[in-house]
Amino acid sequence: MTKTGKLIVLTGPSGVGKGTLLQQLLQACPDLYLAVSATTRSPREGEVDGKHYYFLTKDQFQTRIDQNQLLEWAEYAGNFYGTLRAPVMREITQGKKVILEIELVGARQIRDQVADAFQIFVSPPSVADLEARIRGRGQDSEEAIARRLDQAKVELAAADEFDFQLVNDDLDAAFQTLKSKVLSL
Repeated sequence: MTKTGKLIVLTGPSGVGKGTLLQQLLQACPDLYLAVSATTRSPREGEVDGKHYYFLTKDQFQTRIDQNQLLEWAEYAGNFYGTLRAPVMREITQGKKVILEIELVGARQIRDQVADAFQIFVSPPSVADLEARIRGRGQDSEEAIARRLDQAKVELAAADEFDFQLVNDDLDAAFQTLKSKVLSL
């Protein structure tokens, strides 16, 4: 019997700990395939094409949109971001679990493209906790913090759309819950 792969989507507001949880999950579950996003933004120092992102020109990205080669895409801060269909579907066809860390807009598009994708929403214990985490990073201006929190409220209101909700109130416990859920799929 052939093993069937699975697409897993990980979503949640900025600052909730998705990236940290994902890195722990990838270390604990080396068979997971992390889908690499495509973007039109310029590479940052140390970023490698095909590893961190697929770096495309706007024309190349638009061609992929026009040819339905993306599972999801969105524009953010003047750049396009998306997930290339071919590498994801190739890994699923080979029986792998593929995980995507994307925003709400992309998660909704995935739902329309891959009906059996399993979608996980990571939320903070409260908006106040999320604000403390964002402020604790010390990376954002007050204006940026306000934008992130406004966006988080929109995203949190959509949590019920997801197959599984994970509250990241304790990183170790949240990780164990996430790992158990992913391994059970």
